[in-house]
Amino acid sequence: MFFKSNIKFLRGRNKHSQEVAAGELKVTRSTLNNYENGYAEPKMEMLPFFSKFYKMSIDTLININLSRLSESQLRELEMGHDSYIKGTKLRVIATTIDSKNKENVELVNIKAKAGYTAGYNDPEYISGLPTFQLPFLSTDRKYRMFQIDGDSMLPIPDKSFVTAEYINDWNEVKDGHAYIILTMDEGIVFKVAYNQIRSKKKLLLRSLNHLYKPYEINVAEVKEIWKFVYYTASVLPEPVIEKDGLMTSIVNLQQDIYKLMGRVETSLAK
Repeated sequence: MFFKSNIKFLRGRNKHSQEVAAGELKVTRSTLNNYENGYAEPKMEMLPFFSKFYKMSIDTLININLSRLSESQLRELEMGHDSYIKGTKLRVIATTIDSKNKENVELVNIKAKAGYTAGYNDPEYISGLPTFQLPFLSTDRKYRMFQIDGDSMLPIPDKSFVTAEYINDWNEVKDGHAYIILTMDEGIVFKVAYNQIRSKKKLLLRSLNHLYKPYEINVAEVKEIWKFVYYTASVLPEPVIEKDGLMTSIVNLQQDIYKLMGRVETSLAK
C-alpha cells in the first residue's frame, strides 16, 4: 500500500503546498497532512477525488510505488497511459539519472549480457552499468544501449552498439521493425519482430541474415522489449546484394554445404 507516500510524492512533484492541494480536494490542510503521514486513511468516497486530481487510477495510487518509477514512466501515467485503466500490467524498469536529474543511457556490453539477464530489474545492478548522455535523444523516453554479437542481423556488423527505446506496452510492437528482446531462456536477442500477441500470445522473430530461420516465442517468456533507434559500429557493413534471385541461390548453396558437411561428419564417425 503506497497511497500515503504517493499522494505526498505527487503533491511535491506538482509543486503544490498542502494548503493548495487540500483546497482542490475539498478537505482541510490538517486532514490532508494526516492522509500523507498515515495518521488517517481517507474514506472510499474520497479516493475518486484523488484519482481525478492527480489523473491516475485509484489502483495505481494504492499499489504502485510512484517514487520508484522513471521520469518517462511518470510522464506516461500523467498523459493518461495508466496500465490499470487500460487493463494491462505496469512494468517497472530500473533506471539511473545524472546529477541534473536526467535519465542516463546505460550501456550493456557483451561482457554484461549474462548479468543483465538476471539483474535487468535490480536497481543496484543497473546502477553499476556504464552510463552516458546523448543530447539528440528525446528527454521524455527511456533509452538503453546494447552491444550485439554474432552475424544474425547482418549487414549490421558483429559487435555493433544498438541504442533502443523502452517499450512498456508490448501491443505497440510493429511488424517488420527491429527490437532488442530479453527473455530468461535466450537472454538478449536483436531481431525483427512480428506481433502475434492478440492472436497467439506470441512474437515471431526473424533475422536479417537469411541463414537463420524465423521462430516464435511466447510473450509470457519476455521480460523486456526495446525498440531499435540506431546503431554504431567500428566497421563498415557488408555490401547489400540487390538481386533477390542471387541472394536466394547463395543461401541455398550455403545450406546445402552445411548439410553435406553434416553427412560427411556422420559418415566418418561410423
